[in-house]
Amino acid sequence: MSTPDRTPTDLETVRERLNVVTQETRFALVQDLLGHPEGLPTLKELDYVNPSKSRTTIRQHLQQLIDAGIVKEVTLPTDRRQNDLPYKFYGISEDGRQFLEAHDLLRAKETLREIYARVETTDEIERYEAAPRPEQ
Repeated sequence: MSTPDRTPTDLETVRERLNVVTQETRFALVQDLLGHPEGLPTLKELDYVNPSKSRTTIRQHLQQLIDAGIVKEVTLPTDRRQNDLPYKFYGISEDGRQFLEAHDLLRAKETLREIYARVETTDEIERYEAAPRPEQ
């Protein structure tokens, strides 16, 4: 990213964010977020649809997307949480959505949803998909 002694220009910021988003694993995660039926998958769901990546790798890439302002972490309010169900979810932030839209990276959203819907899932993943989600 930018050096600490100077503020990046808008063009540098855009270039840095594009670099973050278009890295292969992070781009796949962005596609998974867009393809998820609720737009808010859990880490476990992201892990399931990315079997070639470790959960740690996924978490690290999610953090980079969060740091770049593309992704947000959303938690379910304590009073809505249920035992053995997830309470932490990941989604595209409003700023991230505007950025992706401005760079024509949202065009395939409906196709991604169709692809995601065809993924065979385990009972556990189906339970996670059916878990209550926070309001967006």
